Amino acid sequence: MSHDYSLIMGILNATPDSFSDGGKYFNLDSALEHIKLMNESGADIIDVGGESTKPGSKPIAEEEELKRVIPIFDEFGKNDKYNFSIDTRKSKIAEESLKRGAKIVNDISGLTFDSGMIDVIKKYNAACVIMHMKGNPENMQENPLYTDVVSEVYDFLYKKVSLAKKSGIKNIIIDPGIGFGKTVSDNFKLLNRLDEFKGIGCPILIGVSKKSIIGKSLNLKIDEREVSTAILESISLVNGAKIIRTHNVVNADYGRKLFYFTKYPSRIKC
Repeated sequence: MSHDYSLIMGILNATPDSFSDGGKYFNLDSALEHIKLMNESGADIIDVGGESTKPGSKPIAEEEELKRVIPIFDEFGKNDKYNFSIDTRKSKIAEESLKRGAKIVNDISGLTFDSGMIDVIKKYNAACVIMHMKGNPENMQENPLYTDVVSEVYDFLYKKVSLAKKSGIKNIIIDPGIGFGKTVSDNFKLLNRLDEFKGIGCPILIGVSKKSIIGKSLNLKIDEREVSTAILESISLVNGAKIIRTHNVVNADYGRKLFYFTKYPSRIKC
């Protein structure tokens, strides 16, 4: 496929308490099987996380987070079939994962939680995802307020990208942080004006999979959000997203292919 093709980041939560699939892949064997399945279904990147960051969640100790993610990288990290990212705010977790083959650090704090994170990313010449979050997972949904959510998130990401570039980080992805310290209305405003974030000059990652933006706006329980997730992911592609972070790789792959063929109809061979 062309370089215009969007990418899919499949989610692997090695946690007992994530909002969508907590506990499902906490066992190493089930985690490894799910990685294989996501890869075969079209995932370009597998995003491994060992700490739940759902609203209200509390941080866990480094040792516990390492226990959850390192066995996965020990098994598959150096396998060329897989491209891994590590979803963490902590430089120690990032370094141990990068040592074992991860290529991307997905930092929900936008490089603000751990002062050592930039140096670790630079040391391993890794790519990074810089995300916006108001507050932290424990308090981020306690009445988040903005004067202009789009301009405030844009300014934060622009400044953090500039800092990362000055520090020597070359490959940067931005994420406006849907559901991280925003109201449902804030989230839709960001998606509506997503194209504006191209002005920062980095690929845009969007994660809406099964989130409350869907549940609250459509009054759907978590296990009822598969179809609406795929629809909102496709809308995100139309509005400028380059990478979709998702639980359901199959549906996201359908969405990106249809988006691609609609954008480039002459390239479909049938």
